[in-house]
This record gives sequence, C-alpha cells and structure tokens, in this order.
Amino acid sequence: MSCPADAHVRPGPSTPPLHRLAFDPPGPPRPVELPDGTRAWLVSRYADVRKVLNDSRFGRAQLHTPDSPSLSGESGLVSSADLIFNQDGEDHLRLRRTMRRAFTPRAVARWRPWIATIVEQRLDELADSAHPMDLVAGFTLPLPVAVISRLMGLDTEARERLRHWSQYAFSDGSHPEEEMASALAEFAAFGAELLAERRSAPGEDLTSVLVAAADAEGGVPEGQLVDLVCGLVVGGHDSTMTMLGNSLLYLLGERPEVWPRLGADEQAAGTLAERLLHLIPLGDDRGTARYTATDTEVGGVAIPAGSVVLADCGMANRDPDVFAPRQLDDLFAPLEAPTLAFGAGAHYCLGAWLARLELQLALHRLAARFPGLRLAQPADTVEWHLGTTSRSPRRIVVTW
Repeated sequence: MSCPADAHVRPGPSTPPLHRLAFDPPGPPRPVELPDGTRAWLVSRYADVRKVLNDSRFGRAQLHTPDSPSLSGESGLVSSADLIFNQDGEDHLRLRRTMRRAFTPRAVARWRPWIATIVEQRLDELADSAHPMDLVAGFTLPLPVAVISRLMGLDTEARERLRHWSQYAFSDGSHPEEEMASALAEFAAFGAELLAERRSAPGEDLTSVLVAAADAEGGVPEGQLVDLVCGLVVGGHDSTMTMLGNSLLYLLGERPEVWPRLGADEQAAGTLAERLLHLIPLGDDRGTARYTATDTEVGGVAIPAGSVVLADCGMANRDPDVFAPRQLDDLFAPLEAPTLAFGAGAHYCLGAWLARLELQLALHRLAARFPGLRLAQPADTVEWHLGTTSRSPRRIVVTW
C-alpha cells in the first residue's frame, strides 16, 4: 500500500518497463517546467529530497486552494483537498493520529498469519489451473483485493467494483469529466455508507477501528474520513498489484537466476522486496510536489516563497553519493540508506509495513511453490495498464 503519486507524466508510445526508466544524475535544485506549464524547482539529490519531505515549510495544502497552481496529472481522489496526503498542520496530524492507532507495525504483524493464508489459497488455485495462464488475473490482482477486502470488511459487491473505482480515484486526467464525476460520486457514497454501517454495527475490521479512533480523536470532518477510507480501499490493492506485477515481470524476464534463492530464503526475500520497492517506481511520475510559503534554502540554492517544489524520489534513490551505482547487480544486498519509495517525514506512507509484508510473502511463496515458473511470452510484448498514476502489466503469461 503505497502513497498516491502526483505530477504524473504519461508514458510515450514505446513504453519501457518501469525498472528500465532512465533517470538523469541528481544535482543541485534547478528550475523546471511541468507539462502543464507550471514553473517549479526540481530537487533530486538524496539529502535535498529528504530535507524537502521532512521540512514543515514545504507543504501540500497550498497546492489545493482555489488560486493555487494546477499540477499536471492531479485528478480524481488524489486531487481532493480532504485527502490526508493533501493536508498539513493540525488537520493532517488529526487524521494521521486516527490512522496511526489502527496501522501500527505491531498491528500489521498480527495480520501476517491470515495474509499468509490468503497467499496460500491463491497459490493452491494456481496449482490447479491450466497453463499457460495469466499471472495478473490469477495472482497479482486477486491477492491484494482479497487482503484489502478482509482488512476493510468489504462485501462481494464492493470487491467487484474496486478496479472500476481505482481507475477514477487515481486517474491521470485522461477520463471524461462527466464520467469521472459520476464514478467518484458513487465511490464517495460507498465510503459514507461503509462508515455508517460500522458506526451502527462495528466489527473487527480496519474500517471499524478507524471509526472508533476518529470518534476518540474528535473533530475529524466526515468528508476527510470518507476520503481516508476510500483511499485505503483503492490504494490498498492497486499499489500492491502494481508492485507485484512489475517485480515479477522483471524477475522472470531478466533475473531468473535469483528465483531459487527467493523461494528458499524468506529473509532474503524481504531484502529483495525492499530493493525492488526502492528501484521500481509505481508509475511514470517524476516527483512529489510541495509548496513553500517562505524563502527557503535547499542544497545551497535559494528557493523563493510561493514556489512549487518537485522532490524527485526516483532520482534521489539513485544518488551515487548514497547508493551503489550498480544497484541491480546484487538484489539481495541491503540498502545503504532508507529508501524514499514511501516518502519521508510527516507524509511518510503509513501503509508501508503492509506493502512490504504482502510483497515479501507473495514473492517468496510463489517462488517456493513454483520453482520452474517462467514467462510464456516475450517480456517486450507486454501491454501496459494506463490511465492512472500507476502503471503495471495488463497480463503476464506464464507456465511452469
């Protein structure tokens, strides 16, 4: 469950796999122009990106006021001012405290047994299926949908609508405006109804825990709580599906030699999963945007008040002063510094622990159960799922 991206740049006609995206070498902050014409400052060195993400002078809320600059690719739920990712100060802290009460590493550890059971159920179904078969339809999509559905307490009808809602919640702006408005209104109504049901009849699911935490916190507007729940519902499956699909395309297509160790050593699988999260972005976006209301210095460069600042985590994760230039040589080597794949600072993704757990379990158990798994189609013929801020293969045809 990774956090939503912004400043999305649509891929061109010949779309490379995400692990092959080319990144310029990081350097001092410099002026750039976003695709919609917005002027911004690009920050790309690891230390500079961490400063921007950790410094409260660089906020998100100012990007979502009526007179704020527009950001290319911000559409759907990711552009909502009520979304936790788009808030600062006390509004953000109130929602974050609400979410933190339910989303701790200890809580995720308690979820591990039943998540492992869901993984094994999916693998059992794969073992019984005819092949060649599509790994997206059989594993990378249904697995995270089953996990987030159990976690949030969703019924069958809601599960079947998840992919539809995620297209609009994380839209890259390419959907017709009327179509977008209708889908988002339906999704918000679902979120409000789910919250009302849990208030009247709470259970042991995460939605019930969030409702109780919000009531205990006090002062959480209903619109913010609806966006929080809706963001978890779609982000909780879309991000994991994307990470799994892109990781498997890379591992099976270009690194089959790591497959035996991945299946034999769960701890090594965790290290590998962290490196894949570090190096394979969720989409083609080139940074997370912030707004600075005061004159600020970053990396020896003065950035004036009123500036949009684009913190490029992808470039920072490849900073040769921090990470070995040949990072893909040894996928089982621990990272030299914390990854920025989940951001940093006040907006660090609280779903990071769950994302890591799902990716580690899924890759390890898939390699253990299917040591002979291999692609049944050339990797360069894959069709990409586009139209949202993430990008993943539509199908991964495999055999064993």
